[in-house]
Amino acid sequence: MLKMDSHIHSEYSHDSNSKIEDILKKAKKENIDIIAISDHNTVDGTSEVLKKTRNTDILAIPSIEISSTQGHILGFGCEEKIPKDLSPQETIDRIHDLGGLAIIPHPYCFYRHGLFCEDDNENLKIDAIEIKNARFIVGYCNSKAKKLSIKKNIPPLGASDSHYWKFVGDCYSLIDCEKDIDSILKAIVKGKVKACGKGTSNILLAKYLFEKNILKKIK
Repeated sequence: MLKMDSHIHSEYSHDSNSKIEDILKKAKKENIDIIAISDHNTVDGTSEVLKKTRNTDILAIPSIEISSTQGHILGFGCEEKIPKDLSPQETIDRIHDLGGLAIIPHPYCFYRHGLFCEDDNENLKIDAIEIKNARFIVGYCNSKAKKLSIKKNIPPLGASDSHYWKFVGDCYSLIDCEKDIDSILKAIVKGKVKACGKGTSNILLAKYLFEKNILKKIK
């Protein structure tokens, strides 16, 4: 079984200042085999991490977090930018056209643009869903996601959704596959995954947000 954190943000996201180098150091410390830099509406972080993980023990998967009209969707395995503000189904179709998987991050979470909050999109053809997102403050969102995963037989994933490198690996997936992109994508679709980990400490998260806002005011 390999350890994977499929949802990490870098400084290429507007709400993160994590350097790729720091993310990789933390991933190594946490014995993570597979990571994905899933930045908001850009693949710049993906491009950088793919270069920096060549000939290393960590395998990077291309990814992007896309803002659809009704919530965020991960284009896992996508190296190309997908336009924001498309409908959820259009976004999913674009992801599949690029050979990627459509993964729903932080579902049901209204304050983080989670899908399924306002409209009934539960019949969308998604490939996987986060049932353990480390940044949930409200636990029922993870619980509802787990129930949907079981009800619809949607493969479950765990991910840190880290916007600060120190939180990488708080939640993660164990995946039964070979260490290559094609094998990983196939294993997810077949449900050979297990969501694991713990929620990010609210105290550490609050400290990070406070320090981030202070630095922003100084600049």
